[in-house]
Amino acid sequence: MSARDTTRTVRKGEELNAVNLKHFLLSNGLAADEKSELNIRQFSNGFSNLTYLIAIEKNEYVLRRPPFAAPKRGHNMGREFKVLDSLQKVFDKTPKVYAYTEDLEILGVPFYIMGKVDGIILTDAEVGHRHITPPEFATIANTWLDTFVALHAVDYKSAGLETLGRPEGYVERQVENWGKQYLAAATDEVPTAQKVMTWLQANQPTSYQHSLIHNDYKYDNVVFKDDQWNEIAAILDWEMCTLGDPLMDLGTSLAYWTTATDKKHGLSPTTALEGNPTRSEIVQKYALKSGRNIDHLTFYFAYGFFKIAVIVQQIYYRYKHGHTKDPRFAELDKIAVLCCDSAWQAIQKNRIDDLY
Repeated sequence: MSARDTTRTVRKGEELNAVNLKHFLLSNGLAADEKSELNIRQFSNGFSNLTYLIAIEKNEYVLRRPPFAAPKRGHNMGREFKVLDSLQKVFDKTPKVYAYTEDLEILGVPFYIMGKVDGIILTDAEVGHRHITPPEFATIANTWLDTFVALHAVDYKSAGLETLGRPEGYVERQVENWGKQYLAAATDEVPTAQKVMTWLQANQPTSYQHSLIHNDYKYDNVVFKDDQWNEIAAILDWEMCTLGDPLMDLGTSLAYWTTATDKKHGLSPTTALEGNPTRSEIVQKYALKSGRNIDHLTFYFAYGFFKIAVIVQQIYYRYKHGHTKDPRFAELDKIAVLCCDSAWQAIQKNRIDDLY
C-alpha cells in the first residue's frame, strides 16, 4: 500500500507568488524552461513552518517558509538550511537541500528549497488508512529509536556545526527562555503553568552531556523508506535543531508519546496503539542503546510537556489575534492547558507513565 497524498490546495491567505517562484527555480537550475507549468500544493500536516510541494518539469521539490505573523524567535530558514546542508556530509537521514534566499522581493520572507523524500510519514491520517499490526508497531518504534540514538551520536564538529549552539548552560537557558515565551503568548491564566515553571527553575540538572539535538523528534517528523518499517529515509523539520543536552530532546519526544492511559490532549494518538512501547520502556531502551544514564527523568519529561505547551500556545495566540485562520488552531489553548496539567501530574507523582 502506497503512502497517501498529504497535500491540499493552498489555504487562502497562504499563497505563494508563482511568477517570482518560477524565476527563482530557473535561476537556481531547478527548472529549465520558463514556459513550464508550475504546480503548487500545500502540505496539510504540521503546525509551524509552512511547507509546499512544488512540481515542475517532472521534478518535485519542497519549499519551506515561516508562518505568517511568526514570532521573532525561531523560524530561521537560513539556519535550518545550513543544518541540512552541513549534515549531509556525516548523516544520511536528511533531505537534500538545493537553494536558500533572503531576498524578500521573491516571496516576502526567507525560504529554501529541498528535495521531496519518498516514503511513508506516519501522520494520524496515514495510520488510519493502514492496518498496522502490533508486531509492525514494535518494529516501527525500534527503528524510530535507533535513528534517534544515531542522531545524538552524530559528529557535529566534522559537519562544521560546532557553532550551531552553545551547549554549556543549555538547560538553564531553555528553562528561562521557554518560561518567558509562555508568558508572552499567554491568553488565559493557567495555574499549573506557573507551578511547572517554578519547579523547573528549582530542579534543573547542572551537569549533562552535549550532542546534536533535533528538538521535535516524533513519528510524523520522520519518513520511513517503506512498509517494512526497518529504515528511516529522512528526518524532517529541523528548525529547532541545536547543540545541547540529548536528554532534553528525549524528554520532548516522551511528552509527544501519547499512551493509552493519558488524557487525550490532542497530540498524536498513534503511539497509544498496541505494539508501541510505554514511555518507561523507551527510556530503558534508549539508555541501553545510547549508553547514557537517564538521571533527572521527571525533570526532562515535565520540561518536554511544558515546551510543547508553549509551542501550541504561541500558535493559538496567532490564531486568536487573526494572524492565521487555520481552523486546526482553534482549540490549541486547551491542549496547552492539558500539557501543563500533565507536566504537573508527572512532577507530583514523580513518574512518566500512568499520570492520571
